[in-house]
Amino acid sequence: MEIILISLTLLTLAILMILVGTKGKPLTLVYHFNSVTARIVDNKVQLLTLSSLIILLALFAYFYYAMPHVDAGPVQPIAFSHRLHAGDKQIDCRFCHSYVDRSIHPGIPPVEKCLYCHNFIIPKHPEIKKEHDYFDTKTPTPWKKVFYVPEHVMFNHERHIKKEVQCETCHGDIEGTDRLKRHDFKMGFCIECHRKEKANLDCWLSCHN
Repeated sequence: MEIILISLTLLTLAILMILVGTKGKPLTLVYHFNSVTARIVDNKVQLLTLSSLIILLALFAYFYYAMPHVDAGPVQPIAFSHRLHAGDKQIDCRFCHSYVDRSIHPGIPPVEKCLYCHNFIIPKHPEIKKEHDYFDTKTPTPWKKVFYVPEHVMFNHERHIKKEVQCETCHGDIEGTDRLKRHDFKMGFCIECHRKEKANLDCWLSCHN
């Protein structure tokens, strides 16, 4: 019933707008429509060219500006690409995450680690200048976290690395990803992996300690 009333209201408003717009002569709309149609036919080549250009510009804008952000992770303070560093340059994960094989936590690389290379490699690049700004002001780089483990779970990186569990087992295709996507680890994921690898499934000894 409400939908019918809304529809009738909108129809009434449309009729009133037409009557007001045509000064009580709604048939003039037909004349104007025919006139516009005739002009379109006369200028169809120009209109087709203009439409094609607009479509091409819209596609360019989408693929250049929007496409890189589709299905990508959060924008980081520095445009760091894991695909470039871990994939193309084949830099070992442990070079940046230096505590991963000897600590519970892998460690987020300090800006000094970035500048170890980038004091000499593309030092004038705008993103590298950001690193210098963080270093000069003694400000930790405010990286945005993307991998989340529940607070009641203690995941030990050292234990897993020593068991030769590869980084991509949990973190996915790091070498093929520019911006890492957010991922919330669930209990089922861990249990499935422990069963597959015949690892300890005791709650206290495995994760909740």
